[in-house]
Amino acid sequence: MSTFIKNFIERETISRRHFLLASAAGLGAAVLPNPFGGGARAALTDPAIAWSYRDRASAYWNSVVSGGEAFVESLGKPKSALVSLINEGSSEKSLADIKAFLAKNNGNCALACDANDSPNARPIVEAVAAAGGYISTIWNKTDDLHPWDFGDNYVSHMTWSDEKPAEETARILFEAMGGEGGVVHLGGIAANNPAVERLNGLKNALKDFPNIELLDAQPADWDTQKGAALMSSFLTRYGDRIKGVHCANDNIAYGVIEALRAEGMPIVSYDGNPEAVQMVMDGQLLATVFTNPHWGGGITSALAYHAATGSFKPSEEPKEHREFYGPTVLVSKKDAEEFKAKYLDSVPKYDWADFWGPSNGQIQYRS
Repeated sequence: MSTFIKNFIERETISRRHFLLASAAGLGAAVLPNPFGGGARAALTDPAIAWSYRDRASAYWNSVVSGGEAFVESLGKPKSALVSLINEGSSEKSLADIKAFLAKNNGNCALACDANDSPNARPIVEAVAAAGGYISTIWNKTDDLHPWDFGDNYVSHMTWSDEKPAEETARILFEAMGGEGGVVHLGGIAANNPAVERLNGLKNALKDFPNIELLDAQPADWDTQKGAALMSSFLTRYGDRIKGVHCANDNIAYGVIEALRAEGMPIVSYDGNPEAVQMVMDGQLLATVFTNPHWGGGITSALAYHAATGSFKPSEEPKEHREFYGPTVLVSKKDAEEFKAKYLDSVPKYDWADFWGPSNGQIQYRS
């Protein structure tokens, strides 16, 4: 008998979830009696683990996947055990790669996934559920797609409540503009939930600044080069009417700064990437918003994996544990140095069994 189980019997204080998580990590494929009543738990498996995402070239997605790798290493596996399914911004490739991964592993899979765009989430979830795999998603899904409609196989969905933070960055921008002038917005992929919410945040702030005019808002697909090209076209079209720039992510902001060259202009962005935080400290950006992608990437993998091994049963969890908001931190010049020391100079250590610790409550949908 392991020391862990002996101590459990002696103390009888450990929670059901942490007992099962420890069992999954340390007792291989044994069939365990359930100390809380009911029949024996089925033999544990060793599911193949994958992250499906856009690309690793951006600091944001690199941090997400590094979180997944940290979780995999916490299981005693090499980080190479986490398979990267890189969709390169293609919803078709995302679905095809996931189907191939399921087929290769006979459905014995635990997947973490950003579906690339919202409509793509349903066919991905349906494919995983049909194959008997387990999946946790982030960012993109339609409002009518819910984990609890798929039993245990669709484990969870995490997104971030972007409207309020994007509104806060817009207010910082408008105040830097002196409360007047023209602003342009460079957005993400039009069908992406965060792209919609970040533009809505800008529009919410505009209601309190009647002398600020939104000159234009166009998608730049989260891409630096597209951001540079779009900003150049805005400059050609609107010239010196542009007094501020609202960017949907840091990558776009890098392109905007490139297009502006020596022209100084207040800019805000989103994601809290290390380069962007340094730009805030240097005064090139007014603000960005951090969503803790390392934690998000690790906990999304952890949820899918532990559901697949039977360590916990998603269908027994409340809805706020199956659809929930991740954490956000506004980073401006006054607190950028402190933020950098806490989150970027050394990556915090996270308890990958604490699935919902830093989360921000159940996702709320517009009626």
